[in-house]
Amino acid sequence: MYHLAQLNIGKMKGATINDPVMAGFVAKLDEINMLAEASEGFIWRLKDDSNNATSFQVFDDPTMIVNLSVWSSVEALEHFTYKTAHTKVMRDRKQWFHKMDTAYMVLWWIPAGHQPDLQEAKSKLEQLQQHGATPTAFTFQDRFPSPK
Repeated sequence: MYHLAQLNIGKMKGATINDPVMAGFVAKLDEINMLAEASEGFIWRLKDDSNNATSFQVFDDPTMIVNLSVWSSVEALEHFTYKTAHTKVMRDRKQWFHKMDTAYMVLWWIPAGHQPDLQEAKSKLEQLQQHGATPTAFTFQDRFPSPK
């Protein structure tokens, strides 16, 4: 059995997560994280002692933040992403994040029970950026079925 891992990144408009320009985003973090965890198909998400992932750094740029999670299926993640209160946060993201010129979200299949780390996730994003969608790194728009 396989589960779906996802990484998305954002380049903050603020110098730090505590910058006033990021306040609206920070104010929504707990609500959206709780919504994700209560969503059908949610399995796991990367988080620190503050219950979010804004302190994790995997890129040289300190204004780049990450979100890494695991879901039971593409459909479960897609429902959370586009059919819940998360959708409004996505619509408002230009208030808090710079527009990315390269892929900023990647999906990939992992064996059930595997917990991806940030290096694995970064590698998958780089693979997508360099080669486009493949069965090992893809997007909602160009998705691949779970391995058998």
